[in-house]
Amino acid sequence: MSSGQDSVFSEYESDTSQTSKLLKKFKETPFVPIGMAGFTLVVGYGLYRLKHRGQLKMSLHLIHTRVAAQGFAVGALTCGVLYSMFQEHIMKPKE
Repeated sequence: MSSGQDSVFSEYESDTSQTSKLLKKFKETPFVPIGMAGFTLVVGYGLYRLKHRGQLKMSLHLIHTRVAAQGFAVGALTCGVLYSMFQEHIMKPKE
C-alpha cells in the first residue's frame, strides 16, 4: 500500500461518528441529500394523496407519483453536476 492511500484512509477513519460523515458528505455534494429528501417528500405526498385520488386508477396514480419522484431526484442530481462543472471550470482560479 502506498503512502498516498494511507493518508486518505486515515482521513476517513478520524471522523468516526455517522453525523460527522454525513455533514462532510453534505458539504462536498449538497445536491445528493437534497435529491433524496425531495424524492422522499414526493413519495410521501403521493401516498398521502392516495386516499383522495377520486376516479383515478391506483396504478395510474402510482405511476404519476413515481415519475414525479424520479424527476425531482434526477433534477437535483443534474443541478449538482452543473454546479460542480461551474465550480471546476468557471470559478477555477487561473494557474
